Amino acid sequence: MPQELRGKAKRTRERMLLVALELFERQGYRATTVSQIADAAGVTSMTFFRHFPTKDSVLVTDPYDPLIAEAVGAQPPELPALERVRLGFLSALDGITPTEDATARRRVAVAAELPELRGALAASTQATQDAVVATLVAQGVDALDAAVVTAACLGAISAALFAWSALPAEVSLDAVVRRALGQLAPGQPR
Repeated sequence: MPQELRGKAKRTRERMLLVALELFERQGYRATTVSQIADAAGVTSMTFFRHFPTKDSVLVTDPYDPLIAEAVGAQPPELPALERVRLGFLSALDGITPTEDATARRRVAVAAELPELRGALAASTQATQDAVVATLVAQGVDALDAAVVTAACLGAISAALFAWSALPAEVSLDAVVRRALGQLAPGQPR
């Protein structure tokens, strides 16, 4: 796909995401339809579904899985697997812009209030885990060990994200994730 088309697709996706968040916050997730999101974003429902397979995916789809897996894979192989995953997640945070941070906070705040999204959130987390585990296994880490250390880091991050909406507005995604992963750092009192 030519660069200008990729840029247009990215802008369309971002517009739909922001419109959806505005509608979810104003009238509620359950009361908002895909048609309303598409209409407000100035696109067709078909265009919406090209970018988001479901309404749930607006809130739970994480475009960062390949970046996270790559960041984990870039860690020194002599480090223990847990530390490689922890540092990989921390490294992946470095590319988060203030706009992405604010959008992530809004997405988490809406999703955290919806028990019916737990399955979609679990599937999204599983996709992240699968990507990271595959990277570790390709580098020679035992599959069970890779799954355990990745799940530990994702568990810490998930707990922090669900608590994030109750924290002061100035607490960033970076800060909350670093705090969570800091609990798993070597030498932390247990």
